[in-house]
Amino acid sequence: MSTLIAIAYPDADAAEAARTELASMTKEHLLNLEDAVVVVHGEDGKIKLKQAVSTTGVGAAGGALWGGLIGLIFLAPLLGMAVGAASGAMAGKLSDAGINDDFMKNLGAKLPAGGAALIALGQSEARDKLIERMRPFGGEIIQTSLSEDDEAHLRDALSGSGATATT
Repeated sequence: MSTLIAIAYPDADAAEAARTELASMTKEHLLNLEDAVVVVHGEDGKIKLKQAVSTTGVGAAGGALWGGLIGLIFLAPLLGMAVGAASGAMAGKLSDAGINDDFMKNLGAKLPAGGAALIALGQSEARDKLIERMRPFGGEIIQTSLSEDDEAHLRDALSGSGATATT
């Protein structure tokens, strides 16, 4: 079962550094990361979601590929690629994989102006290693789907560090 964790940071750079560490743990197979989004509450009051993967870009690329292949059948590959890219981009923009965007925007609205949060959804069988690697980034737990004991353990690990990311 996947676990949702939202950690508040003083700024977007600290949240991005923590997300980069999660991505490296995914490459090392310590974590199966389904989604990791940095939510930024701008000084202007706007909430920005910085997705790890652009569904619009992925949809456009996939659409162009399939459109080009179908276009080859009808002897119009460029037209097929253009139509495929446009429809793929639209489908990608409308799809919402991973963490719900409305949830993230509501959570971001609760952050102080200039603050940011890392919201991650995933699974790990190496929780102790994951916590140790995230300890240097600090942060404040604002929401999880963990049990009370596991959440308290994570909260203690992050708050006890007193460190912030300098990357």
